Amino acid sequence: IVDEADRMIDDMHQNCLNQIVKAAFQGENHSGSNMLFQRTKPGPLTAASSCSPQIPLQKLLFSATLTQDPEKLQQLDLFQPRLFTSVYSEKNRDGTEAEQNTNNKYTLPEGLSQCYVPCDLNSKPLLLLYFMLKMKFTRVLCFTNSREASHRLFLLVQAFGGVTVAEFSSRLTPNERRRTMKEFEQGKIQLLISTDATARGIDVKGVNYVINYDAPQFIRTYIHRVGRTARAGEAGVAFSLVLRIQERRFLRMLRDAGIQDIQKHPVKGNSLKPLVQQYEGALCKLEKTVK
Repeated sequence: IVDEADRMIDDMHQNCLNQIVKAAFQGENHSGSNMLFQRTKPGPLTAASSCSPQIPLQKLLFSATLTQDPEKLQQLDLFQPRLFTSVYSEKNRDGTEAEQNTNNKYTLPEGLSQCYVPCDLNSKPLLLLYFMLKMKFTRVLCFTNSREASHRLFLLVQAFGGVTVAEFSSRLTPNERRRTMKEFEQGKIQLLISTDATARGIDVKGVNYVINYDAPQFIRTYIHRVGRTARAGEAGVAFSLVLRIQERRFLRMLRDAGIQDIQKHPVKGNSLKPLVQQYEGALCKLEKTVK
């Protein structure tokens, strides 16, 4: 069983899968009742081999963004592969079920609402503070594109005050990460600022909002990030702060992936004005901290 299988395909040069497959096949010189549960490497079909059937080796691959590129999948040496994908059904007005378009490349959670906020670079921190303090967002997982950006934003929000905030990145030791994640799940931390270290393979319970502070450059990154909320039938909202210069490319990236139900959510500059004075004070405090 291979989870995050697309990652494995990208790292096939490490020869990891070949080692696993090799270990699954045992020598032929074993005797006893366990023979039934042993596998030998498949070879030419003979009368003898057909009389001693063995449990076949199966590979189960899982990922929210599994490639369907035949050239990449060929590396996995699959035999008669089958693709299973999740689709959910929506109700028509007459109460009958209308199945989601299965031609879409990706399926997002049914309870997920997606929004994007056009903005400029200077207003991004103010927008995050506005969502937390004025809109009263709770249990927010906020993504940046780098460890440095994550740390800087954490220090800025901390200097501003009024928000219980923590960071999650490779800067932390494994114990610190576990403690931070536990406190976030318990609701002691309202805003967790993270790199893509939490975008995959981590089931964080009760995430109400995902905020893409830095717009993701790749569709796979977007899918994994927003998939941290609205899990297991729950509802959740994903906000992306998109610079105006990025807006066209960002929307085209989603459209090419079959994602069309993202709403534009502009925030007026007047809404941010009450935060400006305290924000400028926080910037001065941050500058001293950095020095």
